[in-house]
Amino acid sequence: MPLPLILGIAAGVAAAAGVGSGIHGGVKMKEANDTMKSADERHKKNIKRFENENARTTKAMDSLGKYELETMKQFQTFADLFEKIQNRPEFKSINISDTKLPELKIDELRQSSIDADVALSTLKSLAVGSFSGVAAGGATIAISGGSVGGLLAGGAAANATLASVGGGAIAAGGAGMATGAAVLGGATLGVALLVGGIIFNATGCKLSEKADEAWYQMKKAEEEINKICDYLKKLCKTANEYNNSLKKVNTIYSGHLAKMNQMIEEEHRINWYDYSEEEQKTVENSAILTQLLYSMCKVQLVLKTDDKNGINTVNTAEVTQSQQNADTVLSERGLAAITPQAYSSANKGTVVFEAYSGVNKTAVAYLINNRTGISVDLANQLLSTGGEVSADDPKEFAEQLKSYGIKASADK
Repeated sequence: MPLPLILGIAAGVAAAAGVGSGIHGGVKMKEANDTMKSADERHKKNIKRFENENARTTKAMDSLGKYELETMKQFQTFADLFEKIQNRPEFKSINISDTKLPELKIDELRQSSIDADVALSTLKSLAVGSFSGVAAGGATIAISGGSVGGLLAGGAAANATLASVGGGAIAAGGAGMATGAAVLGGATLGVALLVGGIIFNATGCKLSEKADEAWYQMKKAEEEINKICDYLKKLCKTANEYNNSLKKVNTIYSGHLAKMNQMIEEEHRINWYDYSEEEQKTVENSAILTQLLYSMCKVQLVLKTDDKNGINTVNTAEVTQSQQNADTVLSERGLAAITPQAYSSANKGTVVFEAYSGVNKTAVAYLINNRTGISVDLANQLLSTGGEVSADDPKEFAEQLKSYGIKASADK
């Protein structure tokens, strides 16, 4: 075969190979582009999901922390009223069933109330998340000694915990996206300067490897974000539930403080022995509710991990125990309960009672809610007009109503 023909065939084969390599390289670069785009879009969605969960949780924790401080601020009112009562009994540590409440220390209550007031004034003008540290560390503990500076640091740390647990992985994912995009962009810009399919194909291979790395980084960040979002959801749910429990107890407490204020400040009756049995019970319950709320405000919702790369723990065990303690105290004192009790129908009967508009009306409404399961709103309506309800252990329930001065009777 003539040499020119051989060279021509060889050149044709080489050209065909170059074109084939160029096409293959182009396909691989498109795949890399698609991978990078997909990774970037998915990462942004993950970050948005995280931001939404973080916003909800921070709002819930802020609400709880602020409410705990507002609750503690009332302790000053109780202390002022309580100390004006002459011949009052001592209320030391109280055991109700298996629940032990701390000793009532007036000076400690006053100080915690002052600290709560200072914290409220300081934190309310700051950014969202400022009260989260209070709830995370337990309000009673977080503001102890009026260390607002420490509280602010704790709040910032708690907010940082809420906002950036696993942030290293997220940051790495973000860097991976940026680095991968830079490599892809650089390769694309360099295409016009490169001649020959083999060079094109090599560039495509490099792009594919970078895209795979970006996808790996996105997946790694996604795993961390999933863990963080699960944690935030659990913390948000726990904070909302605990806030509701605290509000129910505090509603009853506020009613008792109003009654004490009427007796002492408005009617100027300050001798314990001049009080009726119901009034003495109001004072005693006020003291017990103060101790109960003080204990509830000590609960830490967040347990910090010692692992620098780990994730914190929601303190569900202590929260649940605190709610159960509240249920026990309120039920044993004939006040109400956090949640309606489940009674059997073996001893069910009807309780009839007359209208009641006393200062303890809210507490009685919660009691009816607890014993019957009807809503607190409906219970309040029945108390305004008088009525009848179906309940287990009706005689016991009627006696509880009578302890508030309500005329009641049971059919069993």
